[in-house]
Amino acid sequence: MKYLLLLFTTCLLSCSSNKLLVVNDNRIPTFKNNSALIKTELSQPINDTAYVNLKSYSDDFVYDLKYATTDNFLKTKVYDCAACYLRLKTAKALIKANASFVKLGYRIKIFDCYRPLDVQQLMWKIMPNPNYVANPSKGSIHNRGGALDLTLVDANGTELDMGTAFDYFGIEASHNYTSFSETILKNRLLLKSVMVENNFNFFESEWWHYNLSGSSTDAISNFKWKCD
Repeated sequence: MKYLLLLFTTCLLSCSSNKLLVVNDNRIPTFKNNSALIKTELSQPINDTAYVNLKSYSDDFVYDLKYATTDNFLKTKVYDCAACYLRLKTAKALIKANASFVKLGYRIKIFDCYRPLDVQQLMWKIMPNPNYVANPSKGSIHNRGGALDLTLVDANGTELDMGTAFDYFGIEASHNYTSFSETILKNRLLLKSVMVENNFNFFESEWWHYNLSGSSTDAISNFKWKCD
């Protein structure tokens, strides 16, 4: 009888341990301030190509979504409301990049994220010049949920000096332009190096533009988010 009781107890502990071993820890992300992501993934895993609102995943970004205002080179508001949507894989990589900046005392400030094709067509209608706006017939990586326009801010929320404003289309905006102070060149290099380390490609003529590696093959989208 004692032997059977010991066998039953051993089996019970072993079975309990086995149940703990099958928990899939890979489904629990390790990002900062991402309780919404954890909650969502545990209840309903999301495909990496799905569109998500970055604000639901992290509180560590600063936003100045220019195209939801008239403070842009088009002088026209082309979004109904401000929101930063990205494909999940882009959001994950961006959060990791931002975590690296936070350790250094900086944060990413975002100017533009995913852009619906309808908005791309409106921008082309206003400015039908491929030097300034991607032709919607081909689309841009913004339309694929893999591109961002961004800069860095310090602990006081002050933008680091990058030499030109966002959406300045002169030669000075190029990564190859070096006739700047050492401080500006270091700021650009910091932004570029951390983004590249986190699987983003830079756009040579625009210091603020970064694409998630491989995102150029994703489908063009016309998904539109709801405004409150």
